[in-house]
Amino acid sequence: MDRPEPVTPHPPERISLPSMLQAWSTIAFLHWRVDPAEIRPLVPAELAVDTFDGSAWVGLIPFCMHMRFPFDVPVPSLSSYPETNVRTYVVDQSGRRGLWFCSLDVPKAAAVAIARIGFGLPYAWSAMSLQREGATVSYSAERRQPGRGIRSSVAVTAGAPTWREPDELAHFLTARFRLFARGPLGLYSISVEHRPWSLAPAVLDEVDDALVRSGGVDVVGKPDHVCVSEGVDVRVGWPAALPRAVVPEFDRRP
Repeated sequence: MDRPEPVTPHPPERISLPSMLQAWSTIAFLHWRVDPAEIRPLVPAELAVDTFDGSAWVGLIPFCMHMRFPFDVPVPSLSSYPETNVRTYVVDQSGRRGLWFCSLDVPKAAAVAIARIGFGLPYAWSAMSLQREGATVSYSAERRQPGRGIRSSVAVTAGAPTWREPDELAHFLTARFRLFARGPLGLYSISVEHRPWSLAPAVLDEVDDALVRSGGVDVVGKPDHVCVSEGVDVRVGWPAALPRAVVPEFDRRP
């Protein structure tokens, strides 16, 4: 396996012909440090678990999604909605860093069916809300069938307007420009392009979550890293197949 690409807030590639245009706004990043051995069974053998300071990381990421196809006019009632995803971090055999999703909760049943059947992504249908009061944002999700009763409730308050320079760990957890997934035709990746995140530290007011555990990771206590962002505009690329090679585990150390 090639050595992982550097962690940088800038996208490694340009997307000249996007499959979709998105905006991710009012976003909170909550992350727990976990043993890489706990993540290993959750991701394909073709991908290595990406680590920082010897630990794997799992994130609970609530935000507001806005999406449209490149030549469509956006319809807010259809194209804007809350989303919460649970994710961890991986590296492919070429050293490309990216995300592996454990779950993605949205309030759109049709989107769930399309994403699960067409792309193999672990979407779930949930009742969701996002409320903002000053610098405090509250997010909630409750699974519908199947998985009824699994809930998540998060509230965060932004601190300073921005970090002058986010720490290395903040970049590692947020500067991810690629997802990996296994669909009907095998393992694939999709790249995204957006400007660097404008990140701010945040105070965690509340976290009562069962989504991370339902995704296969048993975290304990409060998250080890919390930050927020007003968001970014995103250009989404097209699926690209990955080879079926098996790569060894790689532990990234600063």
